[in-house]
Amino acid sequence: MHTSRRSFIQQTGLMAAGMMLPGSIFAMTGNKALPKKIGLQLYTLREELAKDAKGTLAKVAGIGYNEVETFYGYQGAADKGEFWGLKPNALSALLKQYHLTTPSGHYQLNDYLTRGNGNADALQPQIELAAALGQQYFIVPVLPLSLWDKKLVADDYKFMAAQLNKAGEICKKHHLHIGYHNHYWEFKKLADTDSTGYDIMLKETDPTLVSFELDLFWAVKSGRDPITLFKEAPGRFVAWHVKDMDKNNTTSLTAAGTENKTSMELLSGVTFAEVGTGSIDFSKIFAQAKLAGVKHLFVEQDKITIDPFQSVTTSYKYVKNVLLK
Repeated sequence: MHTSRRSFIQQTGLMAAGMMLPGSIFAMTGNKALPKKIGLQLYTLREELAKDAKGTLAKVAGIGYNEVETFYGYQGAADKGEFWGLKPNALSALLKQYHLTTPSGHYQLNDYLTRGNGNADALQPQIELAAALGQQYFIVPVLPLSLWDKKLVADDYKFMAAQLNKAGEICKKHHLHIGYHNHYWEFKKLADTDSTGYDIMLKETDPTLVSFELDLFWAVKSGRDPITLFKEAPGRFVAWHVKDMDKNNTTSLTAAGTENKTSMELLSGVTFAEVGTGSIDFSKIFAQAKLAGVKHLFVEQDKITIDPFQSVTTSYKYVKNVLLK
């Protein structure tokens, strides 16, 4: 009896110890649908990159980030095809030196997505930049600037969806997949329908050609539940922007009373927080990774009030040690 009891205690002790060992058959693996790598949208460190791209990327890698998402502002005929003074081959070499990859980039298509314009001049040069960097995703980061304060109607978003479908076909030839990144405008009720621009874009774009990069902050700040979006369009959210919201400033940008405020009035009052220190329940969202179809996670913070590298370190640690456990 004593031997059996002692054996039982020993066995359960070994099992408990085994569960703590990495790589053990008992090891806790977490949500297998979640990406294993953590990325950073480099817009977060735009000022640091402008001063010292090499040193900034070295620090990003040193923090532990595996991936970076680039950003680019096309300059038309004067465009140099450079990221912080670096041609794509030089940037690729620098990323390789620091063991970083860049699966995705943000590119500007203001004219191309504006109804009544549709100018595609910016498309091909930027597709070539993304392809030269070996990126897989060509992401449109924002609603065309000229449309920010217009009373948009359904046809505006139907045009954008049609243009994204066309761009998706072109991107496909370069082994790229086009995607759209939201802010708050897309979740505003349109002037001529009960729908939103985002709803129309989800419905009117071809799922085989166009994906979405869901900015979790801007969705929540616009009064939308990311999980509801996942249920409405499962599998289409290939990337997330992971940024947190100031606990003392959670009012929706689409709430009653915001209708006649300009974009600058609304955006100037928005405040952010390092991931894990704000109001967004990321654990609940991350639990729905499979439903969303997410393949890449990019930490981002539009405005930082502390040391920038301390900020992205805090966010990285929360994603790694809490959300991906």
